[in-house]
Amino acid sequence: MKSANLSGYLMMLMFLMLAAGCSGGSSGGDGNPSTTPTLVSIAVTPSDTTIEMGASQQFTAVGTYSDSSAQDLTGSATWSSTITTVATVSDLAGSKGVITTVAPGTTVIIAAFDSVTGSTNLTLTDAATPPNVMAITVNGSLCSASSYLNKPCVSITICNPGQSTCQTINDILLDTGSYGLRIFQQAIPNLTLPQVGSGAGSLTECVQFADGSTLWGPVKLADVKLGNEPPVQIPIQVIDSTFGSLPFNCANADPSPISSGFAGILGVGVLTQDCGLGCVFSAVNGIYYRCIGTDCVGTAVPLANQVQNPVAHLPLDNNGLQVQLPSVPIDGVPSIDGSLILGIGTRSNNMPASPVVLPADQFGNIRTVFNGLTTIGFFDTGSNGLFFPNADPAVLPACAPPNTAWYCPPVTRSLLATNIGAPGAPIDSVSFDISNLITVFNPPNNVFSGIGGPSTFGFDWGIPFFMGRSVFFGIEGEPSPLGTGPYFAY
Repeated sequence: MKSANLSGYLMMLMFLMLAAGCSGGSSGGDGNPSTTPTLVSIAVTPSDTTIEMGASQQFTAVGTYSDSSAQDLTGSATWSSTITTVATVSDLAGSKGVITTVAPGTTVIIAAFDSVTGSTNLTLTDAATPPNVMAITVNGSLCSASSYLNKPCVSITICNPGQSTCQTINDILLDTGSYGLRIFQQAIPNLTLPQVGSGAGSLTECVQFADGSTLWGPVKLADVKLGNEPPVQIPIQVIDSTFGSLPFNCANADPSPISSGFAGILGVGVLTQDCGLGCVFSAVNGIYYRCIGTDCVGTAVPLANQVQNPVAHLPLDNNGLQVQLPSVPIDGVPSIDGSLILGIGTRSNNMPASPVVLPADQFGNIRTVFNGLTTIGFFDTGSNGLFFPNADPAVLPACAPPNTAWYCPPVTRSLLATNIGAPGAPIDSVSFDISNLITVFNPPNNVFSGIGGPSTFGFDWGIPFFMGRSVFFGIEGEPSPLGTGPYFAY
């Protein structure tokens, strides 16, 4: 039975082939079927554009076909915007590709035709605010209600790569004493960021701070937007103490924004990566780990995969920044507003005058001399006081428990320290005040210019130093009117 059926099938196939051959012969053709070019890609222009609120913009779509021909598809494509709360785009005949601005931010404009899509980024800026300026509030509107004293906060936007989904997050600690963006997983529930790999595992990080706190979590890839600058795609740390098995040095990692006092940290100091060459050549660095399942072991990591300072990756304003904060009276104020200005000498609003420029070493430090002791010095908005060693206890006694991390002199002390550039010059003397934390604290005041405490890790010029100053941070290897980084200037 099977043999008979198969023979019948072969006979029919032969008949069809002969019929096809006769048909081809009688037509006199070459037998090759004609093909229609297929759409391969769509280019949406202008590419990655920034416009001010209220301005109009016409986008165009040009399709490229399999025969290398091109066709204007602006009037045929289906148009859409990924974030309509930033901008909408018309899909109506006669106005296709024309955007309507809604609010400052970034969206993706998409043109689709025949199952092929093309896209480009559109950033809208407030005409009154330059794109390289970010607001800072010290215990102000950008900080959570439970914030601690002298806490500088900024707002940032984090997106899935490609900006398909974005979240704008407040309560981000501005920290010029560290490098890279770190964000709690609880703050980005709508994002699905891809993991940065490490061999067969996931790259994970343990970060330790001078106050003894630690943060643990995987390294993931994200699009990060500072102010109205174009987004940059970089590795960030997603803080998650439940990820893998915590190493000994991160055993007490902060589990949540509530325990830490912030939703994330924006580290924008003078270095580009958070570890550098030390983590490239050594797996026993105590910072980076490879996690396979719950098993995490130390690992070396190339520079490109380390958590990155986002400022260093901006297309224009990538050579540094300045922090501007107003003066604060010794008895404090409830909050203050300031500015984080990206770039140094790259725009008309970030041209420096003639500050003192202190070159830093490869670790981002200078030298500071206080009370006869020379130690490392650094400028750190992430520290909420001035912290320094070798204070005379008769002049600066520590506060009574449980506030022994602070000084409580009987009267406000006017003191002097000397900053020295890493090469040994220049030399600059800085006067500062230290008040009694207990007596000066006077709710609802949360911002104070004269609070500080003892240190075992050098001279930490914390947030009080920035009050009443413009302080510049030159990123390593980048030229500017003030020289080539790394350096501090004020």
